[in-house]
Amino acid sequence: EVRARAAALVREQPWGAAHWERLAEGAWFDGMESWLPWLCAEEHLLPDLCPPETVVLACDPRRLRDRAQELLEDEAALAATLAATWGAVGETAPRLSLPFDRLLAHSPSGATSVLSSPDAPGTPALAATGVDPVVGTTAGFGHRLAQLRADGYCVVVAADGAGSARRLADALHAEGVDSTADRIAPGVVGVVVAPLERGTVLGGSRIALVAEADLTGRRRVHRRARGARRSVDLYEDLAPGDHVVHQTHGVARYEGMVTRAIGGSERDYLLLAYKGNDKLYVPTDQVGVVRKYTGGDVPTLHRMGGADFEKAKARVRAATREIAQELVVLYRRRLATPGVAFAPDTPWQREMEDAFPFEETPDQQAAIDAVKADMERPVPMDRLVCGDVGFGKTEVAVRATFKAVQDGKQVAVLVPTTLLADQHGQTFRDRFANYPLRVEVLSRFLTPAEQKRVVAGLAAGDVDVVIGTHRLLSEDIAYRDLGLLVVDEEQRFGVQHKERIKAMRANVDVLTLSATPIPRTLELSVTGIRDLSLVSTPPEDRQPILTYVGEYDDRVVGEAIRRELLREGQVFYVHNRVQDIELVAEQVGELVPEARVAVAHGQMDEGRLEQVVLDFWEQRYDVLVCTTIVESGLDMPMVNTLVVDQADRLGLAQLYQLRGRVGRRGQRAYAYLLHPPERVLSEEAHERLRTIGEFTELGSGFRIAMRDLEIRGAGNLLGGEQSGHVAAVGFDLYCQLVTEAVAELEGLTPEPPAEVTIEIPVAAHLPVGYVARDDVRMEAYRRLAAVTEPTDVADLRAEWEDRYGPPPAPAEALLAIARLRVECVRLGVRSVTLAQRAVRIRGLALKASQTVRLQRLAPGAKVGAEEVMLPWPGAPDRAAAELADALEALVPREVADATGSTGSAGSAGSAGASGSG
Repeated sequence: EVRARAAALVREQPWGAAHWERLAEGAWFDGMESWLPWLCAEEHLLPDLCPPETVVLACDPRRLRDRAQELLEDEAALAATLAATWGAVGETAPRLSLPFDRLLAHSPSGATSVLSSPDAPGTPALAATGVDPVVGTTAGFGHRLAQLRADGYCVVVAADGAGSARRLADALHAEGVDSTADRIAPGVVGVVVAPLERGTVLGGSRIALVAEADLTGRRRVHRRARGARRSVDLYEDLAPGDHVVHQTHGVARYEGMVTRAIGGSERDYLLLAYKGNDKLYVPTDQVGVVRKYTGGDVPTLHRMGGADFEKAKARVRAATREIAQELVVLYRRRLATPGVAFAPDTPWQREMEDAFPFEETPDQQAAIDAVKADMERPVPMDRLVCGDVGFGKTEVAVRATFKAVQDGKQVAVLVPTTLLADQHGQTFRDRFANYPLRVEVLSRFLTPAEQKRVVAGLAAGDVDVVIGTHRLLSEDIAYRDLGLLVVDEEQRFGVQHKERIKAMRANVDVLTLSATPIPRTLELSVTGIRDLSLVSTPPEDRQPILTYVGEYDDRVVGEAIRRELLREGQVFYVHNRVQDIELVAEQVGELVPEARVAVAHGQMDEGRLEQVVLDFWEQRYDVLVCTTIVESGLDMPMVNTLVVDQADRLGLAQLYQLRGRVGRRGQRAYAYLLHPPERVLSEEAHERLRTIGEFTELGSGFRIAMRDLEIRGAGNLLGGEQSGHVAAVGFDLYCQLVTEAVAELEGLTPEPPAEVTIEIPVAAHLPVGYVARDDVRMEAYRRLAAVTEPTDVADLRAEWEDRYGPPPAPAEALLAIARLRVECVRLGVRSVTLAQRAVRIRGLALKASQTVRLQRLAPGAKVGAEEVMLPWPGAPDRAAAELADALEALVPREVADATGSTGSAGSAGSAGASGSG
């Protein structure tokens, strides 16, 4: 019904056609709830959904009423804007929000308790006082907590994270104040992990709640629970009709996900179509053998079981040996080059890191740890940190920089634009403000005399950290003792610049930061020559950017700018032609007369450009009409709308970087990527715009780089000879073959992945009614196939329950089989088959003591050479869970680890567990 109504609105309300079409197709997108009033005739109020006994507490009703009125006025203003733009909406626009008093009137009768202000008569008072912040030495807050404890208070310290809790407990212990995480009781200081902004002391109850910020002075931004946070899956964009590569059978067309019942087992399968109408059903626990094809032109399908793919693989394998030799030479040269082994972290390092005003995301912390480990080795570091704009790559560089300077080394940070150099300079100075470090910026914003002073400081060793553009690559730049080179957005530098960078990196540690790495960098990273860290977890308040791709229309642009001005935000309008940029700025001013418009481009006088950007930062302008000079790294928190007027002329990575400039402070952001209506677009331009519109999820940078390789063809990026090999087997398998060839030359023979077949007649899959979207189910299956520990399975189950609700029986069975597979891989089991009330386990070698234990656990069990038969009178749907428990009890994890009886070294993630036999 909703989809039919949306389809009708395409004709009735053309101003919203792009959104109506998506809703009519049943597509989900962020902000879709805003269109609900047009799609649903009936009103549904929140109190209508509450149980009859619900109590509604309205705290500070005056403020609530005022805020509600603001929302209604914003909606009315937006309706007026739509009317002025399209002439078809006006005051007839249905409302998403209703007056606050009407909401209260619909609340359960007599159950609404409205709390007045604290000073109003009759307001109940608690004997509560705030906690006076004790910022400074640990002795200060240790004394404060000891005093509260001595006064008989039950003291609870709420830390922002496990690391913070550990540090606070250590600091308290050093001051002679014992604390515990096990219990909360009078006379005890309990340190717990909990979100608390400010502390309070309840005198009557003798309870003191103390926030971490009360002790350290830092306010942390709290991030959502682990289960609600999504990390990027590099291949989750697989859709029916896409070409894929199966490791054994070659290139096929992905037809979608289907559910099949075979021999009592009901499972999900990936359906692949091959040449000659051959079909292959791949169990979802084998998704690791299927990858999306990336390589340029549309590939030819292989025949399933034919020799074509094996021949192609053999040709590529032979060619990759030559490539591998070149890569191994590079790798060995790097290993043979003497580098600097930096010292472990100092107390200053830990203090500086503790001052970071955010909680590190898990993969950001992993990247930081990996960089530090690289720096402490005597081999020069060469690591790529790949992550979306705003995901915290700069903080990784900040910590590496501080570590290098602590050892007396200089650090150079190379960035592509002067604006970004200025912004990074401010960031680094702010972070290092309390330490004796000299940070300088070297760019064309400086006068010749100022540049000369910085250059002299570098040569003398007076400058510890220099941040600059390609000016840092000039011949007159000499360092006294350079220890670390940080390259931000390597793909923005030209060939000559890269040659100079290559010369600089001979024996210094190199850290490269990128959101969309170039494929040559990808190749070196994926094949292991260059170390790779992915920072793919978004900040909690970051929202996907709503992206509109289409023809330029004055009405669309006018509405977009007015919508942003209504919420007191700012707009980037990107026009990448300096020749007529002033004319475009005039047109924008005529389109939205109430907007204050400024112009910025790279050919402006340095002082004028800096002043315009500063004025825009201080919100003296509403719209900045600019070139792609704003593409790299600029952090403008009030800019939440982007308009690009000739988007077809920009590259995919450029469009992605530009889009990342908006929505950096939690506000919903909009990107309008427009092209002239009269222009005929090339196939590549069509694909670029389609891709940027498709990849709106946070963390898409790595996948954008892969799609760029696909659109432009490998030949343009990796060279003609290699492009043929990539086209034959796809980029992913190509990199895998190069990796294998490198390992072979190094004398390393990787063990084949463990193969485990599990045949239990039970429905084990994610029902469509539980997880509706195929791409989300695919992501879940990929992650389940990659688990290596029982705790991984438990974490996934908790995440599913958090996102979708309690798992139904088929999903529980799927999780149980995954846990059983983990135990099988650990013990070297090849297969588990349940049939005719007996379980056959192949590949399980038991010691005499374990055989005795098995006979005790399962009377009637038969033990042979690497084979065990167990009687199974129970129900099949409990078999996987109970068998996993039995294997864990039979060979406990610590016993297996101690004796080395862990079976195959392959990971459970690569186990080919079959559900159908």
